[in-house]
Amino acid sequence: MKILQPPNWPRPKGYSNGVSAAGRMIFTAGVVGWDENESFPEYTLHGQFARALRNTLQILAEDGAGPQHVVKMTCYVTDRSEYLHSRDEIGAAWREIMGQNFPAMTLVEVKGLVEAAAKIEIETTAVVEEE
Repeated sequence: MKILQPPNWPRPKGYSNGVSAAGRMIFTAGVVGWDENESFPEYTLHGQFARALRNTLQILAEDGAGPQHVVKMTCYVTDRSEYLHSRDEIGAAWREIMGQNFPAMTLVEVKGLVEAAAKIEIETTAVVEEE
């Protein structure tokens, strides 16, 4: 994986402007922060974010991928203000779960998600290098 950082551009915080990768591609559907029983034990955005990341990693592990293989994420949130107020907790959850991998990311505020209790939904693309 190669991080694409144009010269003289400031380094983004918590994501990359672009990523180049070659290999087997893995895509997830939109993943929310519920548990294996499809219930939401967390009602805060950062709690659901952490659980959605863990759920994503469980899906990726089914084909041999981990956090180091994530190249792109799209996050849909229902409340931009709550996201901005939760950035410290979200950043801490990211570092704990995903480590130092910072993929290309997009954050979109939406009116609602299909699961009414969901505050965030994340789509992920991972690329695993072929040996």
